[in-house]
Amino acid sequence: MSETRVCIVGAGAIGGFIGTRLAAAGRARVSALARGATLAALREHGWRLRMGGQLIQAHAIASDEPAALGPQDLVIIAVKGQALGEVAARIAPLLAPHTRVLPAMNGVPWWFGAAVPALADAPLDSVDPGGRIARAIPLAQVLGCVVHASTAQPEPGLVQHAMGQGLIVGEPAGGSSGRAQQTVDLLAHAGFEATLSTDIRSALWYKLWGNLTMNPVSALTGATIDRVLADPLVRDFCSAAMAEAQTIGARIACPIDQTPEDRHAVTARLGAFRTSMLQDADAGRPIELDAIVGAVREIGLRLAIPTPHVDALLGLTRLFGRVQGLYPEVLRATQPDTGIGLSTCSLPAVAGPECNISPSSKVRR
Repeated sequence: MSETRVCIVGAGAIGGFIGTRLAAAGRARVSALARGATLAALREHGWRLRMGGQLIQAHAIASDEPAALGPQDLVIIAVKGQALGEVAARIAPLLAPHTRVLPAMNGVPWWFGAAVPALADAPLDSVDPGGRIARAIPLAQVLGCVVHASTAQPEPGLVQHAMGQGLIVGEPAGGSSGRAQQTVDLLAHAGFEATLSTDIRSALWYKLWGNLTMNPVSALTGATIDRVLADPLVRDFCSAAMAEAQTIGARIACPIDQTPEDRHAVTARLGAFRTSMLQDADAGRPIELDAIVGAVREIGLRLAIPTPHVDALLGLTRLFGRVQGLYPEVLRATQPDTGIGLSTCSLPAVAGPECNISPSSKVRR
């Protein structure tokens, strides 16, 4: 049996975590598409992960040119949503007809509406304006993934594990498949708590349900989630936005059988947690707003489901991001401002895999 070829696109906190475990397990030939300081660190030190009081290291094959790495069996994409369009345009040399593409990312993925009759298979403009990503990465090669892990990157190429090692994998259209099971088996062999889901869209929507409010509210206020939940007015606002997302979920076959208060109780166990969006705001990096909040509003608009609290949250966080230089300033000139979709951007382009790196000594959720 030939060695599985795996490429990590975005060797930051999450990508480095997955890449190191896979490389150390020895069943796969693991490479990384990286650049800058991360590329230099991988070439000098290899994969590095601090976990459970130990330093795990493994040889790394790394390049900033996809063609130098060649076609892969599995491509794991671990970049921030706003970087995916540029990344997708570069990775064609990694993709053969049999290649599986596993996006290990936050928020609603670009392919999410493809299996939803209510959305008429139309692309989500909030996460893939113009269908650029869908054209670059064939849906037939995509597997869905939900990451339940917290990691940090104290320096380029070095990952610090904090908690969790869950990876949920499934077919976008639902059901099971041999390729999904092969991916789960490979991840489980590397020590992950990997599970096969026959309804990966629901698993994605459930994780989004918590991130929808905690991420932007923490970025707006600078507060850790314990303080967000401790304020009764803010907590009630978050609950109202979550109720709107729950209504949407019921319409798109992603029902949630908890209440917002149930979810708050789960989130509260994390304590004084700094969300990924708060980390990005503090570090002066673009915030991942469209996939986490904008997509919920877009789906609500398409289904004619009112989302006044989600709308307010998107508007406030978007304005905050623009004022701070963390979110694009210019919307499509040919369309009314629906709060979704962009054509031009006042922010520097983020085209490389380092966009998924967490700030020093901070945790990515």
